[in-house]
Amino acid sequence: MADLEACAARTHGWQREGIATPLLLPEEEFRRSLDAFPLEYAEILRAHEVLFGGNPFEDMTIERADLRRACETQIKSHLVHLREGFIEAGGTPRAIGDLVTASAPAFSALLRHIARLNGSSTRDRAAATRDGARAARLPEGVVTDILALERPSALKATDAAKLFPAYLASVEQLARYVDAWNV
Repeated sequence: MADLEACAARTHGWQREGIATPLLLPEEEFRRSLDAFPLEYAEILRAHEVLFGGNPFEDMTIERADLRRACETQIKSHLVHLREGFIEAGGTPRAIGDLVTASAPAFSALLRHIARLNGSSTRDRAAATRDGARAARLPEGVVTDILALERPSALKATDAAKLFPAYLASVEQLARYVDAWNV
């Protein structure tokens, strides 16, 4: 409780400085939760920076089976979301384009998860994203077009809507890839 109260007292300063709220977990709780949050904790293990003292994550690893299962859950959830969103868009190109654009960052994250599943440890976000796409054998043009949507005003919504069929097919390919992936 004392650590939480000490952090709470600093929150306003951190917010002013654009510093993220720290994640406080006892080491043993973190270790016991590696299987429950493999994607999230794998990202912490990959991208953390030690500011003071020893590396608390030095001997921690995520089991590949846990990572594969989490990838499958996220990919299939994304697939369901895309199909549902398309139906809810009612065929309106602007709404379909908004769906494609809004989902581009999640697609990028899925590809980085696939890269990690395949053993990539690169800290370069773009390289990891491309590694995941290549591993799943996704069409480079589709991946490039969807990832471009992460940049503001990359395409008009109606143009993004035209990407939907190939985008959906790529996410379906991702689902097949992770289903067939062997630990």
